Amino acid sequence: MINVNSALTRSTAPNLLVWRVAPRASVIIVNYNSGAKLSACLASILETVGPESEVVVVDNASGDGSTDALEREFPQVTLIRSRTNVGFGGGNNIGASWAKGEYLVFLNPDTVVEAGWLEAMLAPFENDPQIGLVTSKIVLTDQPDRINTCGNAIHLTGLTLCRGLGLPRETFDKSGAVNAVSGAAFAIRREMFAALGGFDEDFFLYMEDTDLSWRARLAGWRNWYTPHSVIRHSYALKITPLKVFYQERNRYLMLLKNLRWPTLLALLPALALAEVITWGFVLLADRRNIKNKLLAYQWLISNWRRILRKHQATQKLRKVSDRAILRQVGCAIDFAQAAKGPVALLAKLTFSPLFALLKAATLALVWW
Repeated sequence: MINVNSALTRSTAPNLLVWRVAPRASVIIVNYNSGAKLSACLASILETVGPESEVVVVDNASGDGSTDALEREFPQVTLIRSRTNVGFGGGNNIGASWAKGEYLVFLNPDTVVEAGWLEAMLAPFENDPQIGLVTSKIVLTDQPDRINTCGNAIHLTGLTLCRGLGLPRETFDKSGAVNAVSGAAFAIRREMFAALGGFDEDFFLYMEDTDLSWRARLAGWRNWYTPHSVIRHSYALKITPLKVFYQERNRYLMLLKNLRWPTLLALLPALALAEVITWGFVLLADRRNIKNKLLAYQWLISNWRRILRKHQATQKLRKVSDRAILRQVGCAIDFAQAAKGPVALLAKLTFSPLFALLKAATLALVWW
């Protein structure tokens, strides 16, 4: 076991695996009170990977005893205990700093892998040197014949949704480029992860995977989906008390970091329309936490200088134009992922054509 604090102080690790040759892949899992799901995840991984891979678990100060069970049941797994909860991105960055593999593979602790998943996930890297991130076909644990996501779809306004949620498993049966990988299961080249600076730890929770994917695309890499690597995920749409705060703050933080200032100006009409949608969602589905939408604005204003520094750092990665990236994002929103019945249908019929027009107008202006 390895203990780390916020400064990442290192200590000895009696169960740290010592490799004569660096492993091909390092599977990294961030745990926070995952209970028995973590054990099920690790059992499935260890049944399907060989000695050329290592497994690293970073515990974000859990209090449910899940890591005690890990130490008893899986002594071959490297366990890193963080004394504080540093979030999804922070935990994965800690794991990456200790991992030795040529490829870094990130999995959620509530996933279970199917046979052949790792080989299929890594295969695209060997076939195309421009592929930087690879994500799996992720299906629902309780309905494995239905899709959770096949990569994530980014909207013109930065809203990010599961690609194919609820569709039959056989859908999206061909490999291809996607807007973003899913943080629940994806792999990345080790040197690329370092060049991009890893996950942005200010995100803490939600959309870190979208931001990393956007930066990768900006730097000239391709985000790839393979249907041959299958992961089961215990996914359920939950509106937690701070979800709106994190998702809205992080959406705008991502856009402010990654887009040029003139592009953001051209996007203002589309972003204003997205405000109508997000405020509508808050008022209809999350009224008790309405203040979190306001807190997202407050955070952005209070941290403006920090955002400017992030913007400058991200633009140094640029090899691809904003226009090329915006051409690939979507203009339709799958409202069925957040609402049901006639409300979702009405929203789709109302907003999708408007966003299509706004995307065309934006691309007419953005030639850089």
